[in-house]
Amino acid sequence: MNKVILADNQAIFRAGTAKILAMEDDFRIIAQCGDAERLYQTVETFRGAVFLFASTLKLNLPLFMERVHAHDSRVIAIVENTESTQPFIAAGANGALHRCVSGPALIECVRRVNRGEHGIQGTVPGLAPHEEDLVGARVRDRLTPKEMKIVALIVQGCKNKEIAMRLTTTEQVIKNYLRSIYDKTGVSDRLELALFTIHHRILAEAAAAAGDIMMQAN
Repeated sequence: MNKVILADNQAIFRAGTAKILAMEDDFRIIAQCGDAERLYQTVETFRGAVFLFASTLKLNLPLFMERVHAHDSRVIAIVENTESTQPFIAAGANGALHRCVSGPALIECVRRVNRGEHGIQGTVPGLAPHEEDLVGARVRDRLTPKEMKIVALIVQGCKNKEIAMRLTTTEQVIKNYLRSIYDKTGVSDRLELALFTIHHRILAEAAAAAGDIMMQAN
């Protein structure tokens, strides 16, 4: 049995990762952490687990690696799509993946690390050249500027009420927009929308650009 601990301060991605792993019979998620303090406490509690932690937690890597390995556990870093995985491997992580990694690649990486393999860097299909991401380009072109802003806020983990406040409208209007976005992307909920977005580089970049525009406007 692969015992897995998820540590990510972005709840929507933590939930998405849990959803992917829970579909496998040989995985058991024994804990989830939303911040660095909780993660350090968990390290001291469990032995022989695989820790999936997000780079956004900004851990003291040498200290974290030392504690994890002292408890006979292993580490996989989940890094942002624009980050290099190499610093995490160099710091002692057994594996490293980008957020846009596919579900099968994530599962395979965890299994290999659990078997004791080291230095594993997962494939990142979502970072394919732009001309290959036809789905991402098609969806990007179908979404309106307002819908793209909503996608950007969903990826950031915002709820409907917060999105409505940011866009100076009502929650019902946001719900209406989301129905349209779901139809255009072929997903059924906000979690699937966030995962779909990060798995398609062109769409993810367009959402990030829309988010930057909102920040500048504020």
